[in-house]
Amino acid sequence: MVTVSQPAVTRDRLRQLQSVGMLCGFGAGAWLGAAEAPTKLVTLGLQPVVVSLLMVVGVFLARWSIPALIRGTGQMTWDFRQAPHLVAWAVLAGCLWSVANTLTIFAIRDVGLSIAFPLWNMNSLIGIFWGVTLFNELHHAGARRWLSVIGGALLMFIGATVLAYASAAQTTAEHTFRGIVAALAAGVLWGTMYIPYRKAYLTGMNPLSFVAFFTIGELVTMAGLALAHSGGLEVLRQQLASAKDVFFWLLLGGFIWVIGDLLQQYAAKYLGISRGIPLSNTNQLWGVAWGILVFGELRRRGPLAYAEVIGGSLVMAAGAGAIALSSVEGDEHGKWYEAAQRESTRYKVASEYVQAGLAGAEVPASSETAVRRSPLDWVIVICTTAIFVGLAVIARLPVLSLSWPSVFVLTGVLLIFLIACGTALWRITRFS
Repeated sequence: MVTVSQPAVTRDRLRQLQSVGMLCGFGAGAWLGAAEAPTKLVTLGLQPVVVSLLMVVGVFLARWSIPALIRGTGQMTWDFRQAPHLVAWAVLAGCLWSVANTLTIFAIRDVGLSIAFPLWNMNSLIGIFWGVTLFNELHHAGARRWLSVIGGALLMFIGATVLAYASAAQTTAEHTFRGIVAALAAGVLWGTMYIPYRKAYLTGMNPLSFVAFFTIGELVTMAGLALAHSGGLEVLRQQLASAKDVFFWLLLGGFIWVIGDLLQQYAAKYLGISRGIPLSNTNQLWGVAWGILVFGELRRRGPLAYAEVIGGSLVMAAGAGAIALSSVEGDEHGKWYEAAQRESTRYKVASEYVQAGLAGAEVPASSETAVRRSPLDWVIVICTTAIFVGLAVIARLPVLSLSWPSVFVLTGVLLIFLIACGTALWRITRFS
């Protein structure tokens, strides 16, 4: 039996880890919000499953090239030798993500980006439930923090209700109902997907390693969904051929999503899923910003529609903020280590590996864990770069009405978040 004693994490260190987790949560919201913008291409007549499949290809490229560049595939392999059971959990999480992402494409097509976003972000409530019941989150947290979580959940429900009501006037009754159901179903699947996340990080897994194997489940599941929905390989091939001019934009959307997801993974690791996931769900505000400012989704609607959508989004964001800003104290943190001990004992993971991961540190330096980038790492990075450059050359701008000043401003904000989060992660955790 493997025993995990609670490592000596000082109050200052705990505060540092929570600060970087909070920053990553906000950064994740910005990048995840931007990643959904290319899915507007469904309005050009592309099949939702084709849009989702191409995004997953971009996700696959990003989930291997970014970790290879930052840590190297050698360290990723070493991580999974310490906790091999997490390969299965990572693949399962990827399967759930693919189905949920496909549902979001249908939701965007039927009710629009600014409406669908907050509805599937009900995944926060599912994440809170699993965090509390399975992983000891909020245990011994105190009445004030429990009140923040319950109050925040209530605000999120109210905000979602306002947005669902606003969507009723945007399209036909049939499409509205279908879009709302698709968005809520995606939220349930994404909320359940956080179980493998938390199991991985309580065990000490590095997020950069976990996401690499995550994408195997994504790609296999999405390929199966695309074949089943299109009616066969030949039909799917024809649909892909008709979309070749926009391959770049959809793969780019997947790549952007991975950056946001990586930041979300770090938020979940250092804040827990009951706090980190709601915080990253500030992406609903960024989704509204892209939908309204860039694509003009509510251009033909009156002031009341704007008030409903923006007001509902702000109420949901306030609820998510109340949950996320309920900081972890020592007693609750101790309960996290009890959950980690349970995971470690069940799967016989080395205690020093678990303790180092929970403390935001690498396992004590050794020849195995030192960062070394192999020729394979550089091949992965170079091939990924070449694919994107090649697709960019043949890409065309979609015939959509866009506000380019808004595009440039929002892109600048993304870069600011990326620099800030990357710097903080390096200085405080060395991307551990």
